[in-house]
Amino acid sequence: MAGLDQYQNPLNSRYCSKEMQYVFSPRNRFSTWRQLWVYLAESERELGLDISQEAIQQLKDHVRIEDSEFDTAAIEEKRRRHDVMAHVHTYGLAAPLAAGILHWGATSCYVTDNADLIFLRDALNLLLPKLATVISLLSDFAIKHKALPCLGYTHGQPAQLVTVGKRTSLWITDLLYDLRNLERTRDDLLQVFRGVKGTTGTQASFLTIFKGDHSKVEELDDLVTKKAGFLEPEISTSQTYSRKIDVDVLHSLVSFGATCERIGGDIRHLAMFKELEEPFEAEQIGSSAMAYKRDPMRSERLCSLGRKLRNFGGDAEQTYAAQWLERSLDDSAIRRISLPESFLCADACLQLLNNISSGMVVYPAVIQRRINAELPFMATENIIMALVEKGVSRQEAHEQIRVLSHESGAVVKQEGKDNDLIDRIKTNPFFDPIIKDLDALTDPRTFIGRCPEIVEKLVNTKVKKALVKYGDVKLNGTAELYV
Repeated sequence: MAGLDQYQNPLNSRYCSKEMQYVFSPRNRFSTWRQLWVYLAESERELGLDISQEAIQQLKDHVRIEDSEFDTAAIEEKRRRHDVMAHVHTYGLAAPLAAGILHWGATSCYVTDNADLIFLRDALNLLLPKLATVISLLSDFAIKHKALPCLGYTHGQPAQLVTVGKRTSLWITDLLYDLRNLERTRDDLLQVFRGVKGTTGTQASFLTIFKGDHSKVEELDDLVTKKAGFLEPEISTSQTYSRKIDVDVLHSLVSFGATCERIGGDIRHLAMFKELEEPFEAEQIGSSAMAYKRDPMRSERLCSLGRKLRNFGGDAEQTYAAQWLERSLDDSAIRRISLPESFLCADACLQLLNNISSGMVVYPAVIQRRINAELPFMATENIIMALVEKGVSRQEAHEQIRVLSHESGAVVKQEGKDNDLIDRIKTNPFFDPIIKDLDALTDPRTFIGRCPEIVEKLVNTKVKKALVKYGDVKLNGTAELYV
């Protein structure tokens, strides 16, 4: 089978979606170059240059590069050592009436850089509804478990109770930041199209073509920009668009990658405690040796890919900083790798987040057992306050609790038994004034503060406002945009 003796990028073969793969595919890349040549020729004709409508139509009829044309372009590139000119030649063969005006006034970056901006925009437009769907699914999960108490953890140690839903709201809040970052990045891109700038960003070639008419050069820039679906061309560029744009775009993805690793890490910890599990299929195997295992492999993969995604930021920063004057070609090879792979990686993370958030399993009995092991100590302040209200000295109550707590702690740590502090309190006459209130004083629901209200407020305000533009995403457990 062809390709089995060659390295395959696992982002393509294992992890990301077909639609994201297509954005950065050779067919889409070179077909987009052709579409940009159509925009240029059309606009030049509209501004009075001698280009026939028949030539334009031939270009339009052959915008999609066919399989056989890849071979033609490869042969020409090997001969000329120039990918853009190889495709100018190949496109000219398909549209001979336009061969003489193809690429008129343009430099290679007209197609390469403008195409890259189109790919970045389209890739962001693919990511955004997927991220919105994940936020929707997690919001449903948070609402469902908004009042289910569980141990909170600070410094890796048991702390005041939270709820399963409240903890999930932390993930939602961070993903809302990511949604805003990606939206802002996409919207900024629409205002920085490279357009038609010539070899060093001076538009000199187009000024020559239009016989010194500056207004027509500016109009050409605007026409091509609008045809490509962007709002404005950048006013000043070099031969390329500024690689600072790549830094900005990849930073938004890097930040999302950090969120993915954070969420994946939390789920892995909770799976270790057996409080929560990611979906586990009926015939899924957790370990080749330990048949009983239910490893959180999706969350582990999420952490792995999130970590990889975070590393792409350095590629963009270093490439931008290393550029010389009006341009240097040392940006080319690294961008061929880092731009597509960063988006493929982000897409793969969203595939995983969607799968995980669609089927997380909570184990309330395990959560309650873990609460029971720690809650007696946490309840001691409530017990002391209740005794004081009954007229008992606070200092005496504190000392009695201190002694019993240390005895119970020794049982837990030295004998490996359950926390028996509450039983010790029940059998000690000192605590008779509050015995009838003891169940209420140690009810986990009284230790969660405003967790349910916080979850509801987040979902009903920030989440709903953020998702309103993604009309098919509903806060009802569905994932209509992305399954």
